[in-house]
Amino acid sequence: MAERDDHIKWHSYNVTKELYNRRFGHMSGVIWITGLSGSGKSSIANELNTMLYERHIYSIVLDGDNLRTGLNKDLGFSAKDRSENVRRTAEVAKLLVQAGALVIVALVSPIKADRDMAKSMFEEGEFVEVYADCPLAVCEQRDPKGLYRKARANEIAHFTGISSPYEPPSNPDIRLSSDLLSVKQAAGTIMYYLFENTSV
Repeated sequence: MAERDDHIKWHSYNVTKELYNRRFGHMSGVIWITGLSGSGKSSIANELNTMLYERHIYSIVLDGDNLRTGLNKDLGFSAKDRSENVRRTAEVAKLLVQAGALVIVALVSPIKADRDMAKSMFEEGEFVEVYADCPLAVCEQRDPKGLYRKARANEIAHFTGISSPYEPPSNPDIRLSSDLLSVKQAAGTIMYYLFENTSV
């Protein structure tokens, strides 16, 4: 990691997170959806974002694939690069939370320590961990991008669930059996949690 110059300081602004929250009428925070490729993370995030928008809640999706086409396009899939992928995503999410947004992250984020690092960047109650729990066999059957087929043919290295580990959350805030729930049911489960446990 690059050395941090002593002259770099965090700037505070007059319009604070609390003022944004008051203006928008809801808390800001992160809904971090983790799970294997094909477990439904992006579809659930998209549907949840739609539900929030329809309720006039300021939300935004940070999707792993989209981030890797821009901000994180220089990263590969080694353990080091995966960790950096999570760190950068969490840093962006933190800036958006400061601006009053409810940020929905859809990211494989396979390693528990990396997810814990991301959570540590937020205040108590601002980070909701959601596990899209879907059996590997079902994810392979879905295989919407053909990635499992390529991984099984050794055309993709370091593929989570095949040649690279996935460490499932042991105690997520929300566990979705995404092989059994429809996308709307899964997103609705998250909405219910938010209304019951936060100021959304």
